[in-house]
Formats: sequence, C-alpha cells, structure tokens
Amino acid sequence: MNEWHRYVQIIVDEIDSCIKQKRDEALTLSRLSERLGYSEYYVSRKFREISGMSFRDYLRNRTLAFALKEVADSSKGFLEIAVDFGFSSQEAFTRAFKDAYGVTPGEYRKNPAPVALRTVLTPFDCYLSDIGGTSMTNDIKIYFVTIPAHKYLHIRNYESIGYWDFWQKQSKIPGQDCETICNLLNNIKGKLDDEGGTEANSGSGQLMAFINEPTGRICSWGIPLAESYGVRLPADYSGEIPEQMQLMYVPEGEYIVFEHGPFDYETENEAVERKIEEAMKSFDYEKSGYKLDTTQGRVFYFYHDCKRFWKYVRPVIKAN
Repeated sequence: MNEWHRYVQIIVDEIDSCIKQKRDEALTLSRLSERLGYSEYYVSRKFREISGMSFRDYLRNRTLAFALKEVADSSKGFLEIAVDFGFSSQEAFTRAFKDAYGVTPGEYRKNPAPVALRTVLTPFDCYLSDIGGTSMTNDIKIYFVTIPAHKYLHIRNYESIGYWDFWQKQSKIPGQDCETICNLLNNIKGKLDDEGGTEANSGSGQLMAFINEPTGRICSWGIPLAESYGVRLPADYSGEIPEQMQLMYVPEGEYIVFEHGPFDYETENEAVERKIEEAMKSFDYEKSGYKLDTTQGRVFYFYHDCKRFWKYVRPVIKAN
C-alpha cells in the first residue's frame, strides 16, 4: 500500500503540473498508466482504492480547484478561465463550478468565502492548502475537505482532558498504557495516515481524535466529547482488532481544517497551540455557510507532528 501511495502521489503531482502548464494532452489515464507501467484498469482501481474517488472525478475536481483560484484572485473573464481549463464553453464551466461549490463563478468572485474542495484529505491534504477555498489567519491555514468513508480503530476515554491526562488515565487500565497501545497500532497494516514512521504522532499513522458523545466530558468549546487514540483504516478493513480496542465506521463527510506548518517543538509548541485555538474560536462559520457538526459519533481528528504540521480536522455540515 505504501508503494501505491507513492504512485498516486506521482499521479497527483503530474495532474497539478499539467494543469498549471496547460498541458491538457498529458492529462489522460493512458499517459499516466504508461508512465507507471501498469494497465489503465489497474491504475484506475488502485487510485480509487486509495483516494476514495475515480481518476476522472479527481481530475475534474482538481481542475475546478485551480479554476476557483483564478476566479477569486484574477480579473480574467469567465469565458477565458473556462477555455484555459479545458471547458467547452462558459456555460459548461458555470454548471460544473456550481455543481462543485454551490455558487456560480460570479457569486464566488463577489464573496470568495472558503468552500469545500471535492478532493480528499488523504493522501492529498498537502495539495489542498494552497489551492482555492483557503483562508489564512495568524499563520493558520483554514480550508474545507471531504474525507471518504473509513474506519477508526481506537481506545477512548470519557473523562480525560488532553493528551497527557488521557495517557495517565489509560495507564491505570490493564493493557491500555501508551507503550502497549502504540506497539499494537504499529503492527496494524494499511493505516491511511502512515508515512512510514515508527514513533507515535510522527507519521506512523497514529493520532488523537475526539468523538462527539453525550456522555463525554464537556470540552472548552462546550461540546461533550470522548478523547481517543488510534488509527484510520480503509472502509473495507477486515483485519486484526486488538481485544482492548474498538473499531467504528466513519461515513464520508465534510470537515474544516485548521493547520499550522512545521515548527520547533521546544520553543514554539505553546505559541502554535494558542494560534490554532484562536483561529478555531474566531472563525466565522456563518460567512462560510457551514457549522460544526455535533451529531453523535462524528469524529474530530488531531494531528501533531512538529516536522510536518499541527492540524485540527473538525466535522461540519451545511448551515442551511
């Protein structure tokens, strides 16, 4: 799976490069399959397996994401933008744009609020942060993503407050101490966030998450949550489930991401935390057209890896 994550990343790189350079002739499954040395059918199947969408859908939505940036940041006419990005007419571009973002190009240019990009979080999240639908607040990137259905293998605690308190409480439960759980999770195959690391919270696919639960502790923003620690897995995962863990299905949903880039843990950790908390507290959901989804069972992911990012991924729904 790690090899195919690299292959899909190659495809994503090539798609971005071709769109930027207007090389439409290279944006075909045939050309990319030939480059990887596999059949179109096999590449298409693996791409969908990893990304959660077809190659054609990803290409269309990625093209629209670049076009969205032109709509927001340039004074070009919509016909010119439509032609630049391979649409047959301004009408076709307008229909595709509205289908993807819920507004026409004209409406978006007048009010370029963040919108939900129709590309997935994993493994493409780093590609979402600088293309349309992004705002910036005090070094914090804010953007929307759609995360495909997946499973979440984890342990949870209804009383803990924060990472250290979570593990302190878990250490009192036989077989649920930090070392035991992290070692068990390291051996789980197919983790969606696995970057090949071995340490917890540093690319091994392990992460903290908060689950909307009526019986959980009321958090600082007034929502009852259960803290948890685990790994995200493909929706069709049918492998090992350690006896002290539970596996839950997480349906496809929309999320807002608050992300800070790499930082020095020793000198900047507290400052970065304050910046993210302030960005989450001050974000204008009404203007964005979304609101936090507090439905029971929705999951709020927390990624902390100072070499890559600090990132909160919170579930949202349309406000209307």
